[in-house]
Amino acid sequence: MTFLLAISDVHVGYPENREIVERIRPRSETDWLLLPGDVSEKVADFEWVLGTLASRFARVVWAPGNHDLWTHPSETLQLRGVERYDHLVKVARDLGVVTPEDPYPTWEGPDGPVTVAPLMVLYDYSYRVPGVTTKEAALKLAYDKGVVCTDEMVLHPDPYDGIDEWCAARAEETERRLAERPGRLPTVLVNHYPLVRDPTFVLRHPEFAIWCGTDRTADWHIRFGAVAMVYGHLHIPRTTWHDGVRFEEVSLGYPREWRPRSTTPGELRQILPVI
Repeated sequence: MTFLLAISDVHVGYPENREIVERIRPRSETDWLLLPGDVSEKVADFEWVLGTLASRFARVVWAPGNHDLWTHPSETLQLRGVERYDHLVKVARDLGVVTPEDPYPTWEGPDGPVTVAPLMVLYDYSYRVPGVTTKEAALKLAYDKGVVCTDEMVLHPDPYDGIDEWCAARAEETERRLAERPGRLPTVLVNHYPLVRDPTFVLRHPEFAIWCGTDRTADWHIRFGAVAMVYGHLHIPRTTWHDGVRFEEVSLGYPREWRPRSTTPGELRQILPVI
C-alpha cells in the first residue's frame, strides 16, 4: 500500500524537534510526504530537513511557511522577501523536492488520481476580529493587546511594499495556475495557512488571526475540487470539515505544545487513501 502523508511546522531549531525529524520514516518505499512549511529559520537546517526526508520518501512536496521566509538576525544568508523565497526554491529543487514553482504532480495512488498542489499565498491581514475594518486598525489592536507576530520584524516583503501586496500577487498567480491545471483533476491543496478563516476561530488570541491567511482563498477548496486541504501554522493539529471538504492541520509545533498531548509527536497524518 502507498500512502500520501503529511507533517508541518517541524521547527528544527528545537533539538527535540530535530530528533523527531530524524526518526520520521515512510510506511512504504513509494510513500509521498507533504511538508506545508515552517521547517526552519536557518537555510542550513532547511536543507538538512528536506535532504533527509527526500532521501526516505518517494516524493516530498513543500510549501513555505512564514518562519522559512524570515530573515533572522542570526542567519548567515541575509536574503529578504522574494529573493529569499527564490533561494529556498532552488535549495528544494536541487534536492528533488517539489515546490510551488514546479508543475503540480499527480498522485496516482489509492483514491487518486489527484493533483497535489503546493501553494505559496501568504496573508493580507483580512482575518480581522468583528468591528475592525482596516489593516491599520487590526495591527493597532494587536499591538495594543501585546499579540504581535514576529513576522512584523523579520519577514520582509521586498520588493513589494507590504506582505499584503505580495499576497495579492501570489494569490492571483496561484489562482490562475489552479484553474489551468492539466486534466482538471480533483486536488489536494497544500498551504502553510488554512484557505478559510474558520480554523482560526479557536485561537486563544483572536487578534493573531490577521497573520493566518487571506479571504482571497475562501472558495478555492470548492472551486478547485479539493478532496483535502492540508495546512499548518496554527499549531492546533486536528481535522475539520468545511463545505464538505476535509481540512487537515498537521503541525508538530513547539516542544512546549506537543509534550502535553497524548498523541505521539511527529506521527505523520494520512491524507490518502481516505481512512
